Parts: sequence; structure tokens; C-alpha cells
Amino acid sequence: MKIFNTLTREKQEFVPIDENEVKIYACGPTVYNYIHIGNARPLCVFDVLRRYLEWRGINVRFVQNFTDIDDKLIKKANEEGITVPEVAERYIKEFRVDSDGLNVKPATVHPRATENIDEIISIIETLIEKGFAYESGGDVYYRAKMFKEYGKLSHQPLEDLESGARIAVGEIKEDPMDFCLWKGAKPGEPKWSSPWGDGRPGWHIECSAMSCRYLGKTIDIHCGGQDLIFPHHENEIAQSEAANGQEFARFWMHNGFINVDNRKMSKSLGNFFTVRDVAEKFGYEPIRYLMISSHYRSPINYSIDIIEQGKSALERLYNCRDRIDFAVNHAEEGGVAPEFIEARKNEFIAAMEDDLNTADALAAVFTLAKDINMAIDAGAKKGELTAMAEAMDELTGVLGFLYNRKNDSIDAEIEELIAKRTEARKAKNFAEADAIRDKLKEMGIILEDTPQGVKWTRA
Repeated sequence: MKIFNTLTREKQEFVPIDENEVKIYACGPTVYNYIHIGNARPLCVFDVLRRYLEWRGINVRFVQNFTDIDDKLIKKANEEGITVPEVAERYIKEFRVDSDGLNVKPATVHPRATENIDEIISIIETLIEKGFAYESGGDVYYRAKMFKEYGKLSHQPLEDLESGARIAVGEIKEDPMDFCLWKGAKPGEPKWSSPWGDGRPGWHIECSAMSCRYLGKTIDIHCGGQDLIFPHHENEIAQSEAANGQEFARFWMHNGFINVDNRKMSKSLGNFFTVRDVAEKFGYEPIRYLMISSHYRSPINYSIDIIEQGKSALERLYNCRDRIDFAVNHAEEGGVAPEFIEARKNEFIAAMEDDLNTADALAAVFTLAKDINMAIDAGAKKGELTAMAEAMDELTGVLGFLYNRKNDSIDAEIEELIAKRTEARKAKNFAEADAIRDKLKEMGIILEDTPQGVKWTRA
């Protein structure tokens, strides 16, 4: 598999450190509010990466953190008159609702910053001992210029980085480039004891500490949005490699930005949408479809028209899969897997092996659906249909689609109503039959009378 490595700015052959396990760290949310559609993209993209590697028989240890102590949480807690842990707990629960709705697999470990204070303090102590960090007025700062490779991820000259650096009010730094590892306690804020006095961790240090604790000093892949390249990921590298004396992450993967109606999403423009907002109108699955229908490094545009197109595209896949189930119940015995299945799988794999090209992989799935529909029309036998169902489930499963297909209680109710309608028609009670059809239509079920029986699809 080839992956575009942000660190080298080229596609490289991905070979894991341990052939039996891939170690991936993904930056998670700061849990002070509902996640927005920009957050949904890395969630869905790197969930597909994980699913694909697992489908190929590789064990994946996937770690994604929760930032549960931060200025934003403190501000939210003060506004609502509750504690920071209460804010964090509420929005971690809401995150899980949205991530489950998007069919994102839970991480192997979801560590929280506040659960790793000892590890954070330990790495800061190491950095101070090595001269990479210093205490100043109860805060601890990292000497960015001391790390000779600072800027290697963002590929920016030190002079350019310096021009954007500044010293905020209350900071006592040796150099504007230096960044905070530990913040001295302020009145009314959560705090922990440390060798430098009571305080709390800075943002960047938590990921260095948690990645090392749960994945080791060197990991296979670190991923996140492009907005995290600098300063967050740049600072993670500086901290981790200075403390541990070895490479932090071998591959860095970053997804592109999301625009809304061709404009950058921002609260000030009034085009800021949470995942929950969009899901309440269109459902979660069309959001997931949008996030992986383009190559992950390309920018994507959110609009109502594009979400509606995604809904229609998903419906084509659902209808194809439902057609297989219907056909299996009426097909002749016999038949083997048709040749087109292997061809489509090879196309799918080739796309995914080429820097996780989900757009081309999705195209292979739609070609498979077209092949399947033609085979059903031609009278495919049970053995062929079973192989088609397995192939469709495999490939859509890697992409994380069609997860709303099975609902046994609703399906049983639908089947029961269809059986009653069939009996009413046999008894020439057409008024009752029509009433049942209307009820099913209200449930979003469309009936089609075929020579093999009644076929139903969701509108």
C-alpha cells in the first residue's frame, strides 16, 4: 500500500514496524460542544483506513484521544455554572452518539488528557532535564529553536514560522517561538500538582504523552486534519523526538478541508453546521458518504444538493442489495461466483492501495452493483447470488456503508403487512389491499408486484 506522507511530501510504500500490528494515533475532539461536519471528515476517513487494513488481515491498534481540559471547556463550564468534568462527560457522550451514527468504530483506546497527568508530567520533566524546556513563572515552555528539525512537517522555514509567532498576555517566554507545556493555575480553574506548582497541561503535550503510553515511542501512522499540521503536529514531533530520542511517527496523513457552499466554514459567516444539525435533516449515512466520496486529501464542498445526491447514490446501493435478497428467495439452485466479482474486488483493492483512494474504490462498488443488477435480470442462480451478496457486503463494509439495511423488527412488520395485502387481493378485497399499500407508503415502503412475488424497497 502506498500512502502520501506529509512529512516527505510523496507517496511511500507503507510497511508497518510490526507486520502483525499497525499502530495509529488520531487526534480526537476537544469535548466542549457537538462535533461539526469538519470533525466528521477525519473520523470517517481514518475509520475507512482502519477498516481496510483489518479487511486485509492486519490487526490495528487505533488510539484517539479526548481533550477534556482546555480553555474552551473552562469557558463553557463558567458560562453554564457547572464543572469542567461535567462539560467533558456530556460532550463525550454526544460525540459517541454522532460517531455511532456515522458508523465509526470505537477506538481501541479513547484516552483522556486528565487521565494521563502523570505521563504528561514525566515527559515534561525529561524535556527539562535535556534542556529542551524551562520553567518560567509557574509555566513550562518548550525551546522550539533548540529542536533543529523544527518545521520539518509543515515544510516552513524557521524565519516564516518566527514571523507568525507572538507572546500572549501573561506569558513569560525566552523566545516568541516557544510554546507552553504546562500552565500555572489560575483562580477557579482545574489544577493538578506538579514539580512547578499547581497547574494543568498545555494542548500539544497530551498527545505526545498518550501516544507514547498506548502505542510506544514510534508509531506507524499519525493522522488528522490539515489544520493540525502546524502548530499541533509540528509541536508533537518536537516534544516526542526530543524526549524519546527517536522518530515519533513514520507516516503522517492529513485530510483536506471542508467548504460550505464553496466558502470556508466559519461561525462568523453563519455557515457552521454540527453533525447533529445535518443528521437530523438528512440522516448520518449521507454525511459519511460525502466524507469519503472524494479523495481524502482533496477539499470537499458541503451543500444541500450534494447531500441529496449522496442520499440518492446510497439508495442505489441499498436497492441493489435488497434485490439480491429478494432474488435469492426465488432463484434456482446451483451457480458459482461470477467472474466480475473478482475483477471488481481487484479494482477496489488497487484504488485503496493507492493512497486510500476511496473515490475510485466507491466507483468499483457502483460498477459491482451494476453488474449484479444485470446478472439478476438475466436470471442468476442461488450460488451466484450468494457470492454477489458476500462481495457487496465486504466492499461496502470496508467503506462503512449500508449499515442501516437490517432492522429485523421493522422488516418483520413490513413482511406481515405485505402478506395481509396478498391475502386481501386473493379474497378480492381490493379496498383493504389498497389501504395496506397506502400504509406501507407512509412508512416509506414502495411495493412492486413481480412474477416472483411482491418486492419492496425503501423510498
